Amino acid sequence: MNKVASTVTSVAVIGAGWAGCAAAVEATRMGHHVTLFEASRMPGGRARRVDVLHESQNFALDNGQHILIGAYLETLKLMSDVGVDVPRALHRMPLIIQFPDGSGLKLPASNLLPAPLDALVGILRAQGWSWADKFSLLKTAAVWQWRQFQCPADQSVADLCKGVSTRVMTTLIEPLCVSALNTPAHEGSGQVFLRVLRDSLFAPQGGSNLLLPQVDLTALLPDAAIAWLTAQGGQARLGVRVQGIAQDAQKRWHLSTNPKANSADIDADSYINSIADLGTFDSVILACPPLDAARLARSSTLPVSSWLALTESLQHEAIATVYAMAPNTRLLQPMLALASSPEYPAQFVFDRAQLGGPAGLLAFVISASKQGSADLAAQVAAQAAAQLGIQDLQVLQTIVEKRATFACTPNLQRPAQRVAAGLLACGDYVDGPYPATLEGAVRSGLQAAGLV
Repeated sequence: MNKVASTVTSVAVIGAGWAGCAAAVEATRMGHHVTLFEASRMPGGRARRVDVLHESQNFALDNGQHILIGAYLETLKLMSDVGVDVPRALHRMPLIIQFPDGSGLKLPASNLLPAPLDALVGILRAQGWSWADKFSLLKTAAVWQWRQFQCPADQSVADLCKGVSTRVMTTLIEPLCVSALNTPAHEGSGQVFLRVLRDSLFAPQGGSNLLLPQVDLTALLPDAAIAWLTAQGGQARLGVRVQGIAQDAQKRWHLSTNPKANSADIDADSYINSIADLGTFDSVILACPPLDAARLARSSTLPVSSWLALTESLQHEAIATVYAMAPNTRLLQPMLALASSPEYPAQFVFDRAQLGGPAGLLAFVISASKQGSADLAAQVAAQAAAQLGIQDLQVLQTIVEKRATFACTPNLQRPAQRVAAGLLACGDYVDGPYPATLEGAVRSGLQAAGLV
């Protein structure tokens, strides 16, 4: 990116999540005048800080536990560009999908082995797998590589992995799929899953490394991006909800805080004359969640029905995070996989004490969650007792993001970045090669800025 715009324009970015922050920074670097709007006073979108008060103690948690990997090149570059101390902010470790008993996949700690040799060594050393299990994965992976990580668009992850053993499926493929796609293996897109594997396990050295945040998610990028933006002369307007957008005869965009402006009964001229004006812009980038982006696109009264149809047809998956205290507990690794079932829903647990948090703080993650908060808290407490031997788990907070990601299913059609002339969209749900990840969001934001 970082190309200089041929014409300097004013750009409104609506939404200060990771995609919006990336778009605002990139558009500013290209020489545009940028105003970033965010309805919440806490930037970050679906990857943000949540302050929780429990028994007179304040915990700076997150609305969900995110994992980055070494292959997230654009995200890591952007973080560095806006002043984040990446080695301090992220705990780097080799790819480990390990269970409390020590079984599972653990790639070598050393970065001396080039990919995919490190993955080969990890598979051969995997604990709890028979040689038949290991051979089934190696044989299947060789086929993926031979086919250049391509498969039919209608193939699911489960279909893609029919050659691997049941043990490998349950202890590696399913945890990887649900963490990367937030969609169960029998429903997840095989093609998108292969893209993730190609860019991680078969990427340049360090691409498969896990990068676990050691600071809250708002501090990880959004705070630094907004500070950088304002230092460059841009504006960040937090706590300002944009309710409507309209384009005048000169193709300039007017932003409204007036909810009545969304009415289809108001013509464009009347709307423009009646709105509470948030400014006039040459271009607008919708960096808000898909349903909010659809609402704003519809308020423009432009002919964007096909874009709206794709956006509003997306199915969504929830992610739940149960934060709990377990005094005198330290896990084998900062992140462990858990045996998930209807009775025990969590797929991963994070030891936040090993990631810069208070001693005993654990985060249990339930991807593609279907249960309510109360049920999850009780189930996770039972799971901690059964699988981790923790009998005195004290649940602090259960956070459920009901529309955390889109369901990354086979043959999925995602909306384009260009909505209309001068109106763009970005976010991890917009058309692209990645599932709903931070890297997907950042890349989308950078690309949207380049289209202004």
